[in-house]
Amino acid sequence: MKSQAFTFPFWLLVVILVLTGCNPSPSTDGSVFRMSIITEPPTLDWTMATDNVSITILTNIMEGLTQYDSELNAKPAIAKRWKYSEDGQTITFFLRNDVYWSDGKPVTAADFEYSWKRLLAPETGAQYAYFLFDIKNASKYNSGEITDSSQVGVRALAPDVLEVRLKKPVSYFPSITTFMVTHPAREDIIHQHGDSWTEPENIVTNGAYTLEEWEHEYKLVLKANPKHYEGKPAVDAIRIFVVQEPTTALTLYETGELDYLELPPVAIPHYKSSTEYRNKPQLRGYYYGFNVQKPPFDNVLIRQAFAHAIDRSRIPIFLKGGELPASSWIPKGMFGYNENIGSKFDPKKARALLAEAGYPNGKEFPKVTAVFNTGGVNRIMGEFIQAQWRKHLNIQIDFESLEWKVFLSRLDLDPPEIFRLGWGADFPDPDNFMNLFIKTSGQNRLRWSHPHYDELIALGSALKIPEERQAVYDEAQALLTEKEVPMIPLFVSSQNLLVKPYVKGLKNNAMELLYLKRIRLEKPVN
Repeated sequence: MKSQAFTFPFWLLVVILVLTGCNPSPSTDGSVFRMSIITEPPTLDWTMATDNVSITILTNIMEGLTQYDSELNAKPAIAKRWKYSEDGQTITFFLRNDVYWSDGKPVTAADFEYSWKRLLAPETGAQYAYFLFDIKNASKYNSGEITDSSQVGVRALAPDVLEVRLKKPVSYFPSITTFMVTHPAREDIIHQHGDSWTEPENIVTNGAYTLEEWEHEYKLVLKANPKHYEGKPAVDAIRIFVVQEPTTALTLYETGELDYLELPPVAIPHYKSSTEYRNKPQLRGYYYGFNVQKPPFDNVLIRQAFAHAIDRSRIPIFLKGGELPASSWIPKGMFGYNENIGSKFDPKKARALLAEAGYPNGKEFPKVTAVFNTGGVNRIMGEFIQAQWRKHLNIQIDFESLEWKVFLSRLDLDPPEIFRLGWGADFPDPDNFMNLFIKTSGQNRLRWSHPHYDELIALGSALKIPEERQAVYDEAQALLTEKEVPMIPLFVSSQNLLVKPYVKGLKNNAMELLYLKRIRLEKPVN
């Protein structure tokens, strides 16, 4: 493994890049930032996107009412200010009047109203529709219980005034409006171009960068927006290459063809002493989920047995990136974290539970295949989990790797018995992690629901006293990770990067948000 990580034939790579139209020579004018992504963005429709690859692009071509500062506090963006009503159930956002779409038209409150109602419309089928369920009648509209969108509690009072009526006070709502699915959208553009509205020649955006090129499965080019309300970014263009093989991306970085790189696990020890190395703990959990409607995992005893049969303490040893083993779901660094919750490693208990379920020593356990999306960490983790269940339960689980788009489609249509997933914070509050598994969540691939769990999550989002919130989330986490166990938390991720020394202003944050409008390049002129 280690020899393959650093011996990619670069001369061949250069030939390939030249033949496919890429100039591999490093930029000397300081105006182009180059990075890679591991897969093609599944979509750039911010209403429909659900993955971190798409989010990386959308974060830089779109903006919403609010944005995060370096401490992950929601600060004004398109909304210059907002105010709550006395009962806390109405928020009025007041928009800037100097924000424009890339075709020159002003961004208005009506663009937000359209976007939010499009997100909620049942015919849209957006997995993130639940994100706005704190709004009055939002869930009823999404479920089809009501069909009149005017009853949903969001409306444009004026071109620069957006009113949001909530079912209950929600203190973190401004943080929700940082997220891509709440960004405004142009009804005329979507209706005019249909499914192709996100192509470069059609898409209209409002961010610091515009989508200049999208050569599918190869690269995207973003161009600085000179009319951005915060001013034109210092970097003129962003070139984003689709490089599926991590060792190839590392070679490109080493030879000066990339300015920024997420390190593959095998390379982390080699670079930890480098001045270009950066590590940042993330608000991102990694888990294995069960489809609880499929045998044998419709039996809670088997799910509990599988959870107790994994020694998470070994994970940081072989991933080497500063990962934090976790049996609970709310990540360290976020309110609600409790390291004492969850199904701890206990192979004796695991075997007893398996025997009670009717499979002593794994005898006659049915053939099962677990699925993960292609990637170095996922493969390493799959091999580890497979070995753990074989060693402690005497059960052989087969594993299958799928390309990202195919993997997501499989989860949406027919989730397998076992699958790996992760979740990174969309806003830094435990509700964002815990409401993932409520019955109405579009992100709940477990086919699991529990009325009391849903009640606890609804209560937790409304409470203001920290001690009361903590108690509610403790109970909900215990139900999720100890009693019902529809999923097995494994670790909290840590981001491991290489950043060229001439890249200035790039700040890591616990949500992996890459704000390229804040960077500049200070390359020496050769």
